[in-house]
Amino acid sequence: MAERHLEGKTAWVTGSSRGLGQAIALQLAKAGANVVIHGSTMESPSFFNEGACLGEVAEKISREHGVKTLALAGDLRQPEIVKDLVKKIRMDLGHIDILVNNAGGDIGSMGAAGKNGGRIMEGNNALFLPHEEVQTIIDRNLMTCINVCKEVVPAMIDKKEGWVVNIGSTAGMRVRLHAIYATAKAAVHHYTRCLAEMVRPHGIHVNCVAPGSTLSERFKASRPLEEARMNQSSLERYGWPVEIARTVEFLVSEGGSYITGQVIYVDGGKLI
Repeated sequence: MAERHLEGKTAWVTGSSRGLGQAIALQLAKAGANVVIHGSTMESPSFFNEGACLGEVAEKISREHGVKTLALAGDLRQPEIVKDLVKKIRMDLGHIDILVNNAGGDIGSMGAAGKNGGRIMEGNNALFLPHEEVQTIIDRNLMTCINVCKEVVPAMIDKKEGWVVNIGSTAGMRVRLHAIYATAKAAVHHYTRCLAEMVRPHGIHVNCVAPGSTLSERFKASRPLEEARMNQSSLERYGWPVEIARTVEFLVSEGGSYITGQVIYVDGGKLI
């Protein structure tokens, strides 16, 4: 791929204040795209020491890669907030060519600043998770994706061009303890396929990247790490955020020109 092959395009990466989202935004900026940096609050990057605030992250990316950036905060579970954010993006940057729905995570109602990075460790199963936590996890992972697509994709249909990458998880393919998170991510995978089928006639690509265990700062803060999976000479290792970001870049580039409706597992073969 040419070094600046996304020049002139604008990418909105939701949940890009830190972790995988920040890595994806950085990767797309390196390829020349203008990027919208987004978090639930302006202070989101500070939770795991990945920046003082959204503005700082955006300014750093702009300075290092010579692209336009915009920092926006808002709760994507609220359709009216999504509508306002999209208006601001279009006023400042004109259009949204690439949408990466990364906002989500196995985070309960206490948020990422809570204990274990917001990950619920007890009672997190198919039956005994409190209703409030069930709704929070489903809204955070599935409804944010749907709300943003509903607001962004119609303009792509009008333009007859666009790229959507939803971030799922290998959890969506496995029966596991954290059942509601796994269920929400499985729903993101299927929503991706449904949307891809709908917009195929309009030349819009919609795919899903499903990471395995990836060493973001929040991941490291939310659970004990397995020493054996730190071995970089084996594909049984943990992944790195940049490896997810490179896959997203591929899907919105020339190499992904005939790929749509797919769920691509980036997990070192864990699901084999």
